[in-house]
Amino acid sequence: MIKRFLSLEWKQFTRASYFQKGIAIKILLILGALYFGGIAIFMGGISFFAFKKAFPEIDPIISINNYMIYWFLFLMLLRYFMQQLPVMNVKPLMVIPIKKDTVIHFLLGKTALSFFNFLSLFLFLPLTVVLLVKGYPIINVLCWFTALLMLTLCTNYLNFLINKSNTWFYIIAPLLIGLIALEYFQVFAISKPLGVAFNSLYNHAYLIAIPALLLYVLYRINFSFIKKGFYLDDTVSKKIKEVNATDLSWMNRFGDIAPFLKNDVKLILRNARPKQVLMMSFLFLFYGLIFYTQDTYRDMPAFLAFASMFVTGGFLMSFGQLVPSWDSEYYKLLMSQNIPYRKYLESKWYLMVVAVSISFVLSTPYLYFGWKIFAMIAAGALFNVGLNSFLTLFGGALNRVPIELNVKAKAFSNTNGFNPTQMLIAMPKILGPMILFYIPYKLINFEAGLIALALSGVLGIVFRSYFLNKIEQIYQKGKYKTVAAFGEKAN
Repeated sequence: MIKRFLSLEWKQFTRASYFQKGIAIKILLILGALYFGGIAIFMGGISFFAFKKAFPEIDPIISINNYMIYWFLFLMLLRYFMQQLPVMNVKPLMVIPIKKDTVIHFLLGKTALSFFNFLSLFLFLPLTVVLLVKGYPIINVLCWFTALLMLTLCTNYLNFLINKSNTWFYIIAPLLIGLIALEYFQVFAISKPLGVAFNSLYNHAYLIAIPALLLYVLYRINFSFIKKGFYLDDTVSKKIKEVNATDLSWMNRFGDIAPFLKNDVKLILRNARPKQVLMMSFLFLFYGLIFYTQDTYRDMPAFLAFASMFVTGGFLMSFGQLVPSWDSEYYKLLMSQNIPYRKYLESKWYLMVVAVSISFVLSTPYLYFGWKIFAMIAAGALFNVGLNSFLTLFGGALNRVPIELNVKAKAFSNTNGFNPTQMLIAMPKILGPMILFYIPYKLINFEAGLIALALSGVLGIVFRSYFLNKIEQIYQKGKYKTVAAFGEKAN
């Protein structure tokens, strides 16, 4: 039966309209996995010698175990933000004679094949080989290595619970944050007893039973959690919830585009995926701290121009690049209405402009770094409004991958609504402000670079109608292909 499931998933992937894009995405992900996997292998190979050099008076295996908790905390953080949980269309399987347990075991088994599990393997396997070569006890080393892999799988199923259940998230997240805070403020060093625990796993091989038991318990909890809602009635029936209507009548002042703006605001407020994007776009405000606090980058103003564009462009880059995928669930209905396509696109542009403006206001604390830095942020905001917004809308015309609005997605790694063409469109977004600033800066002075960057945005605003007309033509040309593609579900 597992073989049959694999066959069905392969057919779903190869027969979809986004097959070629999916292949390109998979290739990019494989290249990324090879790169980071290679780094993990290298770090695992040198970690023994690095700890021996850093703490010559302590056995390296003890030092490694003392810091092991930080790896698992990092892994949990990485999983939460980047690991995409496997998806399987189970509705057709519910009405045919297949055991629920088999389907659930397959679904949970898919999570074990996550790259983040192999990342730990790539890290700990070279370290294990070094320990064996150095003459450490074979049984102790192999049991310790196996226990670490089991704990890695534990983080996998723990992340599954955190992502699938708000209750588990509200229990585990504050606990982890609290322990990290206690460690940081030197109130209670949780790493010390946990370091003793990892050393005990190495010194006493029989303690491998503890991570094995923990893994079994987490697996069964996940199994029970999925099985509890694995009923056709729960899947098909609509749950009645009390809805609090939001008064958006003040948006009527925007005229013909007001209905579209209201629709977008409601979409963001009522659905999981847009809310995540909104939160992530807020984090872009802090992007400048990476560059403005480093003296190295002050000597490379082109990189400061790049950072300044990101400070105010978080929402534009994250939400805007997925236009029109946000409307994929009702795009066919939307396109069947007697509405001007131009108004639809114009509403998206105004939404991005408002977001950039709000981000610019929120960026005023950057005045702490001086007027030059803040002037660069202002120039970057104008570039976002006048040029970046149109480049983003143009990229959306080539995006025909649907988005499930209430599927909890990973802000960084989820490819739902993504296609490789966006990477090419992203190049002028990233390199554009750097080039527009750097050439006048190099030929004249710093102020000339700022004026050139800001002027490019002003010119974009002046020729707004021209750009929107051209983009509208592209959207109209691919309208029916987009409608057909949105009718399918991404894998």
